[in-house]
Amino acid sequence: MWPFDNREIIGDTKAVKHMPKSSRTGSSQFADRWSISPRSTVIGSLSALSIALILPYTINVIHGSRIGLSSCTPAAFILFFVVLLTVQVLLTLLKRDWHLRPGELVVIFVMMAIATHIPTRGVSGKLVVGVTGGDFYTTPENNWAELIDPIRPDWLVVNDTSAVRDLYYGGNVDQIPWLLWLPVLLRWFVLFIAYHLMLLSALVILRRQWVENERLAFPMAQVPLAMVQDNGAPNSIIKPFFKNPVMWTGFLFCFLINSTNILHNYFTWIPALMGESEYMIFGEQVKIVFRINFLMLGFAYFINTGVAFSIGFFYLIKLAQHGIFITLGVDPAQSLGPAGGSIFGHQMMGALIVLVVFGLWTARSHLKEVFHKAWNKDAPVDDSREIMSYRAAVLCFLGGATFLFVWLWQSGFPAWIAPIFIFATLVIMIGLARVIAETGIPTITPAMGPATFVMSSIGATALGAKGVVAAGYTLIWASGFLTFVTAPMANALRLGSEITRHRRALIISIGAAVAITIAAATWYWIYLGYKHGGINLNSRYYQVYAQSAPRFAEAGLTSATEPNLDGWMWSVVGAAIMIGLMIARHTLSWWPLHPIGFAVSASWVLTATWMSTLCAWLIKLSVLNYGGPALYERTKPFFMGIILGQFVAAGFWLLVDAFTGMRYNHIRVY
Repeated sequence: MWPFDNREIIGDTKAVKHMPKSSRTGSSQFADRWSISPRSTVIGSLSALSIALILPYTINVIHGSRIGLSSCTPAAFILFFVVLLTVQVLLTLLKRDWHLRPGELVVIFVMMAIATHIPTRGVSGKLVVGVTGGDFYTTPENNWAELIDPIRPDWLVVNDTSAVRDLYYGGNVDQIPWLLWLPVLLRWFVLFIAYHLMLLSALVILRRQWVENERLAFPMAQVPLAMVQDNGAPNSIIKPFFKNPVMWTGFLFCFLINSTNILHNYFTWIPALMGESEYMIFGEQVKIVFRINFLMLGFAYFINTGVAFSIGFFYLIKLAQHGIFITLGVDPAQSLGPAGGSIFGHQMMGALIVLVVFGLWTARSHLKEVFHKAWNKDAPVDDSREIMSYRAAVLCFLGGATFLFVWLWQSGFPAWIAPIFIFATLVIMIGLARVIAETGIPTITPAMGPATFVMSSIGATALGAKGVVAAGYTLIWASGFLTFVTAPMANALRLGSEITRHRRALIISIGAAVAITIAAATWYWIYLGYKHGGINLNSRYYQVYAQSAPRFAEAGLTSATEPNLDGWMWSVVGAAIMIGLMIARHTLSWWPLHPIGFAVSASWVLTATWMSTLCAWLIKLSVLNYGGPALYERTKPFFMGIILGQFVAAGFWLLVDAFTGMRYNHIRVY
């Protein structure tokens, strides 16, 4: 048990049923319905392939709603909604026994969610531009050819000027030089597979602690679980979830508001609804945004009220802190060094380190059992509920970490710094996964990435020229955490806890989703570049991300900085505040604030979500106080409908925009 979660679970036990009743039965008939089958993996693989092709097209050609750029995996929810109302209905009409069972539907959603992470910033989008941008944007003015190229390992990038030029200028789609691309892509694919395997193994090790011991809310898993439940009607053509008028009320409310706003872009005489208001405070130096984010409103309704309040409270404290610093002549958002890293970034990193380390300390009894079972397979520790044995999980984690170490070392990192980089990456990835599992924030990003943390904390001098360049190229796979794989993985393991038979086949399904999506999405990114020309596609990728690695390297090489003492100080301050909040939560029965609110307060995405979090807190608090747990249960479908309405509206209008030719039509799905 986390030191600050005991009263939280007791206080919400009556209101929030974290584990469905279905998981408590052991009948053979039930077990069959919550088992994995080969056809679920086949359908999930086809869905992953669809996502791999749809997302690059929407982001490069339609420029519409960013259904792949969110930790809540919007594309998975949209496609799952379609599958349940088309494929499931068709199979049931053809023959009742052919319908997809709840366990199969869980596998399909898990594969969709994992796949949604990959095609854009997660893997393929940043990979294609990252291994080519340095050469394409080299000019006499930036001097990258002399400054970076002699240091950079050739095996990291595509070393052919003609192939790179054609990717960015287009018009040569019939002669894509695959023989030049394949060796580079295969090396990077092995890295991504090892990276994903390491993170999945870490979450497998922590699954029981999070799901069964601490019983985190996992708000993003509650909606698909509700969608697949039979509720005593296993042969029903339409799932009971879709027969609930309360759910459809929330769905239509959100869908119609978003559709009206989209139609405003088609016909300006149609008024836009529910916009946002911005106000400048602290002498016009700090901006506060008032906006309703329907996704956060929906997800936050399923979390502990103390957590919801703390998220909004600490964000407002962060704005006040920003204003005070500005008044004193210090800009806390300004980089402390040439490679980035602000005061807020260091504070958040210190808080995340404490969050993860304290979490491991709290889970020490569980971890002791895990490693005991890994060392001795005959140990009396039950790991049958995991998708891989504890021995396999520990070995895969160590193997993946070792591969990352070798990759970093061979690319230029000093051997003693590579583990620090891996540690920083794990802190961010596991810490943010924990945050999403507990808070339901649709998207959360760190205020500082691993490369920036290492550059600021260790210094460019210690890294050396090769290490600085290597750190720049880690931005391809360890930066831009608007979407990151541990979020869908954590929710996948929570959903996988409901599977009763053949649970370990889920690792095959996840592996298939990763492999298919990486291969297909990367191919399509390259194809679109050679067909249309990268400079005519999404500028965020083909201009900004394409230059991020060499720009980072240039900043480090030209500054040769020492360790940033200011950065260390603010990291310690963030860690100390986090420790103090944890102690207060654990020892003071009246203490209302949850430390996780401080840990995420520096993330820029809270600008769009803080108000909705407080609204959800106020609504839920009122419902529990005046209607009790019974009313809360009756209102949950309404907020699930709001979540689905936001997702489906984005998907529906993306389809309409594809046919009408409308561009830059956005519905917020993060």
